[in-house]
Amino acid sequence: MDHAEEPIDLIKRVTTAALKSVAEDPEATVEYQQMNETVVSLRGKKVRLPAPSRKVDAEDLSRLRGAADAAALRLRYHDEEAFNEHRPLNREAAQLFDRAEQVRVECLGAQRLAGVSENLSHLLDERCQSKGYDGVRDRHPEMLPDAVGLLLRERITGDPPPASAQGLVDAWRGWLQTRIGGLLDELGQQAENQASFTDTLDRMIDALDLQPYDDQPPDDSEDGNEEDSEENSDDMQSQDSDTDASGSAADALESLMDSDEFDASSLEDGDFMPGSGSEEPAGASNWQDGQPGDQARAPTYQAFTAEFDEIIEAEELCDPEELGRLRHQLDQQLSHLQGVVSKLANRLQRRLLAKQTRSWEFDLEEGILDAGRLSRVVTDPVHPLSFKVERDTDFRDTVVSLLIDNSGSMRGRPISVAALSADILARTLERCGVKVEILGFTTRAWKGGSAREKWVAEDKPKNPGRLNDLRHIIYKSADQPWRRGRRNLGLMLREGLLKENIDGEALLWAHNRLLARAEQRRILMVISDGAPVDDATLSSNPGNYLEKHLREVIDWIEKRSTVELTAIGIGHDVTRYYERAVTISDPEELGGTMLGRLTELFDDEAPDQHLSPPHRRRG
Repeated sequence: MDHAEEPIDLIKRVTTAALKSVAEDPEATVEYQQMNETVVSLRGKKVRLPAPSRKVDAEDLSRLRGAADAAALRLRYHDEEAFNEHRPLNREAAQLFDRAEQVRVECLGAQRLAGVSENLSHLLDERCQSKGYDGVRDRHPEMLPDAVGLLLRERITGDPPPASAQGLVDAWRGWLQTRIGGLLDELGQQAENQASFTDTLDRMIDALDLQPYDDQPPDDSEDGNEEDSEENSDDMQSQDSDTDASGSAADALESLMDSDEFDASSLEDGDFMPGSGSEEPAGASNWQDGQPGDQARAPTYQAFTAEFDEIIEAEELCDPEELGRLRHQLDQQLSHLQGVVSKLANRLQRRLLAKQTRSWEFDLEEGILDAGRLSRVVTDPVHPLSFKVERDTDFRDTVVSLLIDNSGSMRGRPISVAALSADILARTLERCGVKVEILGFTTRAWKGGSAREKWVAEDKPKNPGRLNDLRHIIYKSADQPWRRGRRNLGLMLREGLLKENIDGEALLWAHNRLLARAEQRRILMVISDGAPVDDATLSSNPGNYLEKHLREVIDWIEKRSTVELTAIGIGHDVTRYYERAVTISDPEELGGTMLGRLTELFDDEAPDQHLSPPHRRRG
């Protein structure tokens, strides 16, 4: 070991060496993202991994090694060309297809490489805990890829699902066994042969009634759908990082733990998991920030009908007794975070109060007598009296709006931490005289609601626009005291509330609410974990229809509006959408990140100091 080598450089060097060794490909290249850019991706032989920072503990180190090995196993056992020939275009079918393939390559690695199986089990257990899978009692469509993946892993390796996934497996096992039990057995025996495995996957998709193609692709969107399919195929290259780098790399890194303490809290194993909760392919999109190919020909954004949309108070979606129970459940789940986030909130409060603190102007010819300078008159009677005047710091009247993604992929740990962080932030800012509103956005149904039914009844006209019913939720209005709105945040834990997400319209809604406010400064913070997704809309419009609209809305707000826009992505790179944004890997970082972003916004402002009324200064 070169003692002159920086620990960060050593981590990167040995991780890269381990990746090439596991992949059996010396031509593979590795790039490391900034700390907060956590989406791991792979294109060709080029891999991007989360960059380690100065401090890392054993668990964080395992995550980084796991992320590297997941990409390496993909390079070693996966034929991308053959995969793309069979990959379905339908989003739901593609997610299942992707998940099964990644389970295949990781299981092969776990069986053949020493130490991989143990880390796979550890990281899978951690991920299932974060998603709250043990508490699942009902089947929800977005959970299907993970459920199939867990049962397929069981067939290939013989290892049972972790206890933290027992609820999910119990909910799905009987239903899946009836429909695809025999196909799962076949897949378990075909893991060595990708061609046979893929053929059986095609039959599984048919057995589950998942159409390989979208129901009604528009005539003029071929290019866009091809691009969307290509982006989604790269999604597979960022799945479960449930593996362990072995050999000398692991030994070298672990040896550092004896003498130094590092921190890689920005790493997250879930970054390698499309179809497991993230509503956007978490990989290739991070490599290419250009617009999808069909952008120029895509129709102007519209809703087929808005008559079924709703803007609703949280209290109207749940009775008071259940709201109380859900709020108690939220407090219990996140009791360990209360102290940490509250400490950060107190720092923000002190910063804000300091900016509002009054100060004094000294050595004036009139005003209040400055008793502290009377000694000068005693020692020098000729010296005139000194006066002072109190002045106020110019702290602009401010309102903050928190817009929280209420889509199905936020289920479990992310939505719980988002609710708690919003609660603590609202309480903190209220103490400083800053008003806060908390909003959520989702849809009323999966895969289109009454809007889609109306479209079908009207013979499915082409390019219909948005085909689902919006549900915009007001958890706490800006003028509502925190003590009256805190219970409403428990609604985010309600089973069945979180569905699909149409971000562009939600962003406009929150923005327009802020514009109607009288405050001088308006800040909008968006919290999301994926790109906009609504299956009904995307199956009947160009593949980038919702994402294109979101980009247009963001661009307009950032360039033309007085509202200050910032965003936080959870395991999803929002920096390619928002100019002022940050990405985190672990939901438990959310509270500190929200407070940090707001502190930066308040610190960025340098208000003019002025006196009222003006006074003459001596000299």
